[in-house]
Amino acid sequence: MSRGLCRFSAPLLLRPLIGFCDLTSDEVHAIAEHEHIADAIAAVLGASMLHSAHGPEHIRDMFMDDIRAAVRRHDVPHARHLVATLRHFLHEHPDAALRHAAA
Repeated sequence: MSRGLCRFSAPLLLRPLIGFCDLTSDEVHAIAEHEHIADAIAAVLGASMLHSAHGPEHIRDMFMDDIRAAVRRHDVPHARHLVATLRHFLHEHPDAALRHAAA
C-alpha cells in the first residue's frame, strides 16, 4: 500500500471507531495527545476506559492535564479547545464530574 493511500484511508477507518467508542473525535484526539498514541488506538483505549471502574474520571484527568500543559505553553487557543472538549465530555458523562467531599 502506498504511503499516500494510507494517509487518505486513516480518517476513513477512524470514523467507525469513533462512532463505536461513545466519544467525540475531539475527545479521542485529546486522549491520543495525552497518551502520545494514534487516534485509532486512543478510540479503543477511550472506549475501554469509559466502561471500566473510574475510567471516565481518568479520561477527565487526562483532559485537565492537557489543559494545564497548554496553559503552561501559553497556547491559549488549544487550552480553550480542550476546555470545550472537557465541558462536552462532562455533559455527556456526568459520572466523570469532580466530587466534593462531604463536610
